[in-house]
Amino acid sequence: MEIGVPKEIKDLEFRVGLSPTSVRACSDKGHTVFVETNAGTGAGFPDEDYIEAGAKIVSKPADVWNRQLIVKVKEPLPAEYPLIEKEQLLFTYLHLAADRTLTEHLINSGVQAIAYETVELPDRKLPLLTPMSIIAGRLAVQFGARFLERQQGGRGVLLGGVPGVRPGKVVILGGGIVGTEAARIAVGMGARVQILDVNVDRLAYLETLFGSRVEYLYSSPLQIEAVIPDADLLIGAVLVLGKKAPVLVSRAFVAKMHPGSVIVDVAVDQGGCVETLRVTSHTNPTYVEEGVVHYGVPNMPGAVPWTATQALNNSTLPYVLQLANHGIKALEMNPSLAKGLNVQNHRLVHPAVREVFPDLAD
Repeated sequence: MEIGVPKEIKDLEFRVGLSPTSVRACSDKGHTVFVETNAGTGAGFPDEDYIEAGAKIVSKPADVWNRQLIVKVKEPLPAEYPLIEKEQLLFTYLHLAADRTLTEHLINSGVQAIAYETVELPDRKLPLLTPMSIIAGRLAVQFGARFLERQQGGRGVLLGGVPGVRPGKVVILGGGIVGTEAARIAVGMGARVQILDVNVDRLAYLETLFGSRVEYLYSSPLQIEAVIPDADLLIGAVLVLGKKAPVLVSRAFVAKMHPGSVIVDVAVDQGGCVETLRVTSHTNPTYVEEGVVHYGVPNMPGAVPWTATQALNNSTLPYVLQLANHGIKALEMNPSLAKGLNVQNHRLVHPAVREVFPDLAD
């Protein structure tokens, strides 16, 4: 099969769909991989590495997209819409619940679109979302600490504090992968940490990880309202598979936070869980609303592309090979991969996304 690997065009997105190691694995199976020139440069993979791995380097996006299987990292942007072809396989992150325009175009194009984030194992784990969730959770605290600096517009709080001065307070909404990894870094920095979740069993599990270093709270509107005013850093780590994230933090709640506090909403890919949150970019990552610094970059792992590309490929490669070896029949062979199918034959097929756009589900 011919596999196309485009250069990502999202703002400062340096990850790439296939690393040279993954290209070699595909080439060894008899597949031909076409990589757009400089697609991997930002992640530390020059064209020469791809050539050595057996790839063909092409200079025009159209020469990459004109292939049976397209492997990307981020969702297609409007400039790429005309390049999407009927019946080709598109394998990437999509997050359709937060993007009606993209959903409509994929339906109209006739592409067979498989989303990384909805590939689901029998135990409900999300193997292709997990590696990026780990990175995003860890970066959430790293970026939050940075934007708490006074020179970055923050209130000038050091999360770890110093002897004689209390540490900063980090409130994490959601105890899943993102929340767990955010807590791991925040605890390591020495911050005061609170995790809120509606799953008591998950909170009990987190206690086995962090013990008394974290406060574990059942999430409710009243509890959220109670803990937010003293938060120096608020991290949104909410995920509802295939759907828009619920808005848990109202504008009124945000207005109660200290001026210069920071919100990092990792749920921005799915619409965000903070009412005042809007999408930002790596070029312009923050803005101030109600006196609070908001960070809403949807492709956070793109900041560490060398690490992120390899972590993603470690998980996606087996599925890429199945699609390359068997085409769409791979979905019949692998029920977990089948759950990743979002759009097929001009139809929106993923149940959760159909609930978000019922008028597109016919």
